[in-house]
Amino acid sequence: MNDESLHDTATRERLAALALGAIGIVYGDIGTSPLYTVKQIFNTPGLTVTSNSILGVLSLIFWALVLVVSLKYVVFIMRADNKGEGGIMALLALAQRSARTSVRVRWWIMIFGLFGAALFYGDGVITPAISVLSAVEGLEIAAPALERFVVPITVVVLLGLFMIQRRGTAKVGALFGPIMAVWFVSIAALGVLAIAHRPGVLLALNPWYGIRFFATHGIHAFVALGGVVLALTGAEALYADMGHFGKRPIRFAWFGFVWPALVLNYFGQGALLLDNPTAIENPFYLLAPPMLLYPLIGLATAATVIASQAVISGAFSMTREAIQLGFAPRMQIIHTSREMRGQIFLPWINRLLLVLVIAAVLGFRSSVNLGAAYGIAVTGTMMITTALALIVARRMWGWSRLAVTLVGVVFMTIDLAFFSANLIKIEHGGWFPLVLGGGVFALLTTWRRGRELVMREIKQGGLAIEPFISSIIAHPPLRVPGTAVFLTANQDGVPHALLHNLKHNKVLHERNVLLTVETVEMPTAEAGERVAVEALGDGFYKLTLRYGFAEDPHVPKTIATIKQCGLPFDMMDTTFFLSRESIVATDRPGMALWRDRLFAFMQRNAISATAFFQIPGNRLIELGTQVEI
Repeated sequence: MNDESLHDTATRERLAALALGAIGIVYGDIGTSPLYTVKQIFNTPGLTVTSNSILGVLSLIFWALVLVVSLKYVVFIMRADNKGEGGIMALLALAQRSARTSVRVRWWIMIFGLFGAALFYGDGVITPAISVLSAVEGLEIAAPALERFVVPITVVVLLGLFMIQRRGTAKVGALFGPIMAVWFVSIAALGVLAIAHRPGVLLALNPWYGIRFFATHGIHAFVALGGVVLALTGAEALYADMGHFGKRPIRFAWFGFVWPALVLNYFGQGALLLDNPTAIENPFYLLAPPMLLYPLIGLATAATVIASQAVISGAFSMTREAIQLGFAPRMQIIHTSREMRGQIFLPWINRLLLVLVIAAVLGFRSSVNLGAAYGIAVTGTMMITTALALIVARRMWGWSRLAVTLVGVVFMTIDLAFFSANLIKIEHGGWFPLVLGGGVFALLTTWRRGRELVMREIKQGGLAIEPFISSIIAHPPLRVPGTAVFLTANQDGVPHALLHNLKHNKVLHERNVLLTVETVEMPTAEAGERVAVEALGDGFYKLTLRYGFAEDPHVPKTIATIKQCGLPFDMMDTTFFLSRESIVATDRPGMALWRDRLFAFMQRNAISATAFFQIPGNRLIELGTQVEI
C-alpha cells in the first residue's frame, strides 16, 4: 500500500471517528425528539387522531426536517462558518464584519445577534429537562405505580450528566457516540416494523397531505406547528457545535445515518396510530414489544442524557466566543482535548445550567408541561440565525439581491410560521425561556455597555502619552534595567500603573511597553496581524497583540517571539504591570443605576486579566484604580 493510500485510509478513519463523535454530541438533541414530538402535537386542543390528521402531521414533520434541518442548516447555514467555528456568536461576528461601513447596521446586527444568543441559553435549559423527563416517563407505561419516582430519577440522571462534563467533549463523545448509534438503529428498526404493517403511511411523504391538513383543520393546524417544531430542536445546537467536529463529519452523519433513522421512527409512530389511535398516550414506547420496554427505557434515558450534551457543549462554545468578543466577563476556560481546539469546559456555566435545568424539572414536572414552554426560544433563535446568514450571503458571498430574496422568503416564512405558532404558548410556560433569554440579554448588553463607559472614563481622565514622553526626555528620572509591560486598553494615554510606579517608586524601566490585547472578529488571527509594534522613542513602545474569538490569549508566549521592540523579550527580566479597576456605580448618564451595580458585580466576579492572559503571578504587579460610571 503506497503513502497516498495510507493517507486516504487514515482520512476516512478520522472522518468516521469524527462522524461517530458527532452522532453522540451534535445529534443527541434532535435524535431524541421522537420521544415526545408526536404526543405533544396531538395534545393540541381540538386536534383528534384520525387518518387524515396523522398523515398531515407526518407530512409536516418530514418536510420540516427537509427544509429546515437539511436545506437551511446543514446545507445553507453551515456554509457561514467563521474559520471553522459555528453558532450564532460566530455568525454575529461574520455579519458585523460584512457591514463594517455602517455603524448603525452593525449596532442592529449586534442587538439581534445577542438576543438570538440569549434565547439559545433558554433552549439550553429546557432541552435537558424535557429530554430526560420524557425518557424516564416510560416507566409510567411499563409500571404506572412508579409514576411518583419519575421526577426524582430525572434529577439524579441530570446531576450525573453535569458531573461528567469536566471529562470533556472528546471523551464524552467517545462514550456517547456508540450509544447513540445503537439508539438510532433501534428507533429505525421499531419504525420499520410498524411501517411494514401499514405501508400506506408512506403516503405522507407527499407534501399534499401537509397542505390538506392545513386546509381541513384551520387554526388547529396552525397551533399544531408549535408541536411540529419539537422535531427540529437541536438544529441550532448542530450549528453551534460545528467547531467541535467540523462541517464534513456533521453533514456525513446527518444524511447517511441520523435523518433516515428519524424519518423511519416518526412514520412508524404514525403507522401505529393508524392501527390504534389510543396509542397516542405514548406512541414512541408503545411501538416496542412489551418484553423490550424496559431495555428501551434504559436506552432512551441514556440517549436523552446525550441529547442534552449538544446544547451544553454549544453553550460552552458560545460563552467563550462572547467573552472574547467583549460581551461577557472573563471566566475560567478549561481545554479538554489536545487535538481539537474547540473542545472546552466552563465550570461556571456548567453549574448555572445545572441549577436552572433542575429548577425547570421541579417546576414543570412533566414533559407535556415542558413542551408548552419549549419551542419559542428555539424558533426565535432560528429566525435571527436566518436573518444574519442572509446578511452574510449578500455582503460576503456576493449573492445577488434576487437570490437572497428568494432564499430569505422561503426560510423566513417557515421560521415566522413556527415562531408565531409558539407565541400562543407564552401563558402556558413559554414565558420561562423568554425570561431566561431576557436575563442573559441584559447581562450581555450590560457588560458591553459597562466596558464602553469604563473606557470612556479612563480616556477622559488620562494623560496623553506623547507629551508625557517629551517631559520624561526633558526631565529624565532614574532608569532601572529590565522591561516593564503595562497592560492598557488605551495606548494613546499613560497607563495608571505607569504613573503610580513613577510616582511611588521614583523610577522607570529601561524599556516600557504599552500592551493592548485585541480580539478580531474571526476565530483565529492571521499571522501577519497578530503583532503590531510602534516605537515612541526613549525606550517606549506601543505593542498590540491580536487574537481570534476562538483562541486563548497567551501573552508571555507571544511576546517572547517579538524582536521589534529593541531587544528580544527575556521573561526573567520582564515585569507586567496592571491597573485593576474598582467600579463605583453612580447616577451619571450612561446606564441605569441598577445596570451600573450589575456591571460592578460582574466585574468583581470576573477572573483577572492576568489569569485570562496567562501571565505568571511572579512577574506581575497589580495596582488599583477607582472608576465611577
